[in-house]
Amino acid sequence: MGSTVTGGLNFAAQPRRMCIVRVRVLRSYSVPCPSATFTVWASAWLHGCAAPDAVIDGLHTWAGLHEVVAIDEATARRLDLPAPDEVPTSVVGLLATARRAGAGVGRLLLPVPGDVRGLPPQGPHAAAALRSGEVAVFTGAELAAVPNAVAEGVLRWTVFASGPLPPAPEPELPDAEHGLRGAVRQAATTLVELDLARHRPGVRAEIAEALELRVRPPWPEGTPPRALRVLEQADEVEAILRAADTDNLGGALSASVAAARSAALRPLFTAVREARRSAVAEAVRALTPRAGRR
Repeated sequence: MGSTVTGGLNFAAQPRRMCIVRVRVLRSYSVPCPSATFTVWASAWLHGCAAPDAVIDGLHTWAGLHEVVAIDEATARRLDLPAPDEVPTSVVGLLATARRAGAGVGRLLLPVPGDVRGLPPQGPHAAAALRSGEVAVFTGAELAAVPNAVAEGVLRWTVFASGPLPPAPEPELPDAEHGLRGAVRQAATTLVELDLARHRPGVRAEIAEALELRVRPPWPEGTPPRALRVLEQADEVEAILRAADTDNLGGALSASVAAARSAALRPLFTAVREARRSAVAEAVRALTPRAGRR
């Protein structure tokens, strides 16, 4: 099933309900982005159900080195994190900061232009999240961490503390899965309508290659199979949508047809994002109740 993960910080020095278990991991399941991996593993760690090593192992599938800094000097002083021009800390430092700040569980946001639910309406936090397209937020502490690649094999997490954040509820997993199935059918129809097989004979190979190259970090054992299945389906739909994206069709479509096609694809991309957020939220819900078990 996977390797046993043990070790960790001094929990006795940082009181919190504990889950006295040996955490095992599931492998060979895709995940949409580093923030999803961090949201799930950090939530489990905050409730004593995972070791810091497990969080780090999951994130290492995205980059060999993870740096953490605060967005500005004021946030750095408040959270006891390095400022942007100082030597960064590690993911373990970020975990400790979240715990000190009273973080409960993590939530995944996947903002795009026109949909910034869960973020401040303006300011550096929203701007950074939009540029990245992802952010992990932690309830209770009102912290947010936005990842960006700053060098080959180096991912930098910038931490924000913007105060209470707007609500951004995820759809229930069955509803998200239902919406995704509809998106699958519509995406397949779009491929036929665009006649991509004629315009790009290798489109099926492109889709297969995109799916083959997905990052597959470990997941905590106990992650609901349905959530993992929805994440897999979301990847498949996105691969089809990317192939059908009019930006990649060159001269195959007129400008007016291309604009209409983009409008048709937009809600399907939304369904993919919502399915991913719902699946991650379901994983967090399933894993964090272990904190109350003895």
